[in-house]
Amino acid sequence: MQTGYIFTAILISALITYFLRSAVFLFFNGRRTMPIWLDRLGKILPSAIMGVLIVYCLKNIQSDFGHSGLFGIIAAFITALSYEWKHNTFISIAAGTAAYMILIRAL
Repeated sequence: MQTGYIFTAILISALITYFLRSAVFLFFNGRRTMPIWLDRLGKILPSAIMGVLIVYCLKNIQSDFGHSGLFGIIAAFITALSYEWKHNTFISIAAGTAAYMILIRAL
């Protein structure tokens, strides 16, 4: 591939991403209120995402329960507790990931 083709593809991808991210501010610029269904979705979606992430992380526990399976359960429990405590998705994911990394490296 030529370098110009790669840079053009990156530039087009960046422009499309920028437009999609800024389009929200153009359409919901403060004069319009968000629809009720979108507001409700914004309230329940973080919990749903956390549930899906926990299920995804624990799906292969039966194959290696003694080592990474047990550590996955502990990390998922820490993630759930930190989310219940702070209601911050970023902190919860960071705490669970850090706990899992520490457990698999230390033990």
